[in-house]
Amino acid sequence: MFLGFSNQNKAYLFAGIAIFFWSTVATAFKLALEHLEPIQLVFYSTLFSVIVLFFIALIQGKIGLIKSFSKRALMQCAFLGLLNPCLYYIILFKGYDILPAQEAMVINFSWPIMIVILSIPILKQKIDIKSFLSIIVCYVGVVVIASKGDVFSMQFENSLGVVYILITTVIWSLFWLFNTKNSNDSVVSLFLIFLFSLPYILIITYFSDSFIIPSLNGVIGSAYIGLFEMGISVVLWQSALKISTTVSRVASLVFITPFLSLLILHFVLEEDILASTIFGVILICSGLILQKYFTRKSVKIS
Repeated sequence: MFLGFSNQNKAYLFAGIAIFFWSTVATAFKLALEHLEPIQLVFYSTLFSVIVLFFIALIQGKIGLIKSFSKRALMQCAFLGLLNPCLYYIILFKGYDILPAQEAMVINFSWPIMIVILSIPILKQKIDIKSFLSIIVCYVGVVVIASKGDVFSMQFENSLGVVYILITTVIWSLFWLFNTKNSNDSVVSLFLIFLFSLPYILIITYFSDSFIIPSLNGVIGSAYIGLFEMGISVVLWQSALKISTTVSRVASLVFITPFLSLLILHFVLEEDILASTIFGVILICSGLILQKYFTRKSVKIS
């Protein structure tokens, strides 16, 4: 199918497909949450993602690699499964359930800056004044969105929703920081992480007394999220990063996501996109771009 494609063009194609699906998930979250509670949606979405990741690993002939995982690696997968998808998506969906999708999506997009912050205590990395300024720019964007442009009043329409989404940026960042030392196959690791996450989610579902058999719309929403937010898109993105001549040529494309997401939210959910949201997106993306630029400069200098 891709015989005429160079590796770089394949990387752009895979990344483009992943970005398109990621741009639709804010809308998918809102639609699915009309039919399922957050915990229910996490359970069924994770179930679908485990199934699709199993078949991807099977088709790629990688299932046998599970035997090569040490006990320590399996324990790490079990721990990571608690962070994501279990805690991450339960809290994320709670945030989406009470916030406008545009606010939840854009605030959640600030997670790369949280990785920089948490890398200081976890990876013992140092941060210079330029990187610190890029962090400030990002979180000014978050405040602009949360306050709907009324920055100086510091009154948020739904503080709890904002707190939920900010917590997800911490969990997501911890997940990837702890995952940096994982040298096992990425697809098989992801399958095991999601597989180990299912018992945690089942326990939470049981004690919250929220288990139900979903409606057809609930099944469709869960399947879409499980396949295209949690499963296939992640594999495509990892493949794109792996075969691209440089990671930055693909990674920079991710800045398209929030703008495309806002368009889809507007036309599908008919959300009125606020000027404060647009300005907040620009600030957050500017902070992320500055962070990448300063990081690249410091690497070249050193």
